[in-house]
Amino acid sequence: MELLLQLSTYLCIASLLLIISSEANTDQIPKHYVVYMGSSSISESSHLELLSSVIPREEKKRVSLIHHFRHAMSGFSAMLTEREASALSGYDGVVSVFPDPILELHTTRSWDFLESDLGMNNNTSAHFSTKSDIIIGIIDTGIWPESPSFRDEGIGKIPSTWKGGCMEGPDFKKSNCNRKLIGARYYNNIQLTSSDGKNLTLTKTVTKGSPRDSVGHGTHTSSIAAGSIVNDATYYGLAKGTARGGSPSSRIAAYKTCSEQGCSGATLLKAIDDAIKDGVDIISISIGLSSLFQSDFSKDPIAIGAFHAEQFGVMVVCSAGNDGPDPYTVVNAAPWIFTVAASNIDRNFLSTIVLGNGKMFQGIGINFSNLTRSKMYPLVLGEEVAAKFAPASEARNCYPGSLDYNKVAGKIVVCVNDDPTISRKIKKLVLQDAKAMGMILIDEEKKDVPFDAAVFPFSEVTNLEGHQILRYINSTKNPTATILATREVTRYKPSPIVASFSSRGPSVLTENILKPDVMAPGVGILAAMIPKSDEPGIIPIGKKPSLFGIMSGTSMACPHVTGAAAFIKSVHRMWTPSMIKSALMTTATTYNNLRKHVTNSSNLFSSPHEMGVGEIDPLRALNPGLVFKTELEDYLKFLCYYGYSKKNIRSMSKNNFNCPRNCSEDLISNINYPSISIKTLGRHQKAKVVTRTVTNVGPTNSTYIAKVQAPKGMVIKVTPNKLVFYGGIQKRSYQVSFYNNDAQGGYNFGSITWLDGKHYVHTIFAVNTK
Repeated sequence: MELLLQLSTYLCIASLLLIISSEANTDQIPKHYVVYMGSSSISESSHLELLSSVIPREEKKRVSLIHHFRHAMSGFSAMLTEREASALSGYDGVVSVFPDPILELHTTRSWDFLESDLGMNNNTSAHFSTKSDIIIGIIDTGIWPESPSFRDEGIGKIPSTWKGGCMEGPDFKKSNCNRKLIGARYYNNIQLTSSDGKNLTLTKTVTKGSPRDSVGHGTHTSSIAAGSIVNDATYYGLAKGTARGGSPSSRIAAYKTCSEQGCSGATLLKAIDDAIKDGVDIISISIGLSSLFQSDFSKDPIAIGAFHAEQFGVMVVCSAGNDGPDPYTVVNAAPWIFTVAASNIDRNFLSTIVLGNGKMFQGIGINFSNLTRSKMYPLVLGEEVAAKFAPASEARNCYPGSLDYNKVAGKIVVCVNDDPTISRKIKKLVLQDAKAMGMILIDEEKKDVPFDAAVFPFSEVTNLEGHQILRYINSTKNPTATILATREVTRYKPSPIVASFSSRGPSVLTENILKPDVMAPGVGILAAMIPKSDEPGIIPIGKKPSLFGIMSGTSMACPHVTGAAAFIKSVHRMWTPSMIKSALMTTATTYNNLRKHVTNSSNLFSSPHEMGVGEIDPLRALNPGLVFKTELEDYLKFLCYYGYSKKNIRSMSKNNFNCPRNCSEDLISNINYPSISIKTLGRHQKAKVVTRTVTNVGPTNSTYIAKVQAPKGMVIKVTPNKLVFYGGIQKRSYQVSFYNNDAQGGYNFGSITWLDGKHYVHTIFAVNTK
């Protein structure tokens, strides 16, 4: 017995040593790291010298920079072990060292909807004919230059401010660039090779080898932001009309950093650095970290790049993410980033289900089915055609491998969406491979987002319709159905509504900044697309590959705001990024096309944590009356209040800024932002007071009166409640005092509106009462 006990103890110790050894070895495997060094001007040779100081001499082949940031910011990326990265993080001048994160893609009628259906029609043709030298940098999956959305007819010479180039590849020539698409770059991917199985050598490989888009995402977002006017654009007959970007005369510079698998954070940071050097005015990024793995601002490549872009006067617009409808999922939430949520427009795509008993249901979805009412097909539940030994729960969800293909063939299958990890696309591919005649999906969560099933008959219904379909199946021995091709419904009401997938606030990083900022169309958006001819079942019979596609996501909402910002910049050339941001925020609307408060996909009133301050109104934003200028000092104070050291803040800003004597996270609410958010306000505690400063961009002599909409149980006081501008006085400051007398616990929302008889300057606030 004693011998067995000793043997057991020995084995435990040996196992523990093996685990420790394994972890130690794992820690010493080189990985791709980003070394961020703020704004300091450091040469490439100095970066190499720094790298060589931590890498052993016998591994000198690893002393190589993958990316070198040297224009708007300083730093590099390289292959480092965890120990080497830790050593570098302690060096003077190093702000942060972090593993290269993989970021996610946040995958015409929309502009018409913004301009007219929400009451914004003010001779738009005159506005959109404005000639523009504004340059938009699109950081994405590249671009398809032959798209008609990137033709340059009627566009003037390339702006003299453009300093970038047009990189070539096997399938991309300099002649693919023109006066519309003025620049294109792509980036090398990294790969580790080993000849002896031990020593790793860094090499650089090229994916696709050109700026050409092989995914479609970058082409789509580019055309939403600044696509040229294209008449009779359509997706196989759907959404027919005039396609155009938000700023059709703006120029596009494409930076290919992503593939379908995602985007290297280090590469994206390099692209931002290049875009600033190239001379872009606005950067559009429909990409972000997963909401589950958000990083501190100093370890988030988008936040880092955007911070330095702001210092160079370059606006950065980003998508809020597609992890809704849960709260605390918004990403790209730094105050110097313009963060965009997604909404629908007044168009929907309906796919009719006809049951054997004659009943019809209007499902959502895009399909170019050739099925008709004249022929019905057997209708079955997923669990009724389950494969042998497959759990019924998996068959209900149409899991890969869960269905008996012999039983599925020739039938329309009803699937559910109990498990969101199995996407609609995967379910469709499973049934298509099994030669099913079609799919009816019962899904409450994504009922507002049309899925493109191409030629495969598909329709998606809510639980209410789904229950009736299930009842029919159980009521007859031989249930049948058919699914008709999609038809388009216009003037759809209510619109906008907040998209179910759109990520929600508050931000997990700080609740004292209201995020997202605004909302823009992101559901069922028609825009340029790469011609897809190599995928089976994609192109309807007798049709050529479409030059346009319909996509949904905050990825689509982001370039709507980018285009709107470029439009405003083309009129107000001297306005800073924060002035344009303020103009779009304070003029946004919270009403739909029924003249009622915007709702979400659950038909509940939408809160600012879902839609920000509201849906953008580009035309009204041209003349906002007053703007909130958020200066570099505000952002530096934010970093102080957030807890960054004076040393790192100085390194990031390249000046001798000193933090205020008293710093706490609560003071973040006090930076001069166009909205207000207060993380905590206790009942009957001392009033929370925030200060705001507005700049007059309207008539020289004007008087504004404050109007407050306060939630029940709160008292809001504005001091002074009258702002008078005259002569040379352009700025006025005021204070807002928030009192929690007996407000309902949780977040309460309201607004302060400054009125002068012509303008209304709307500031939304969110206060978390305890």
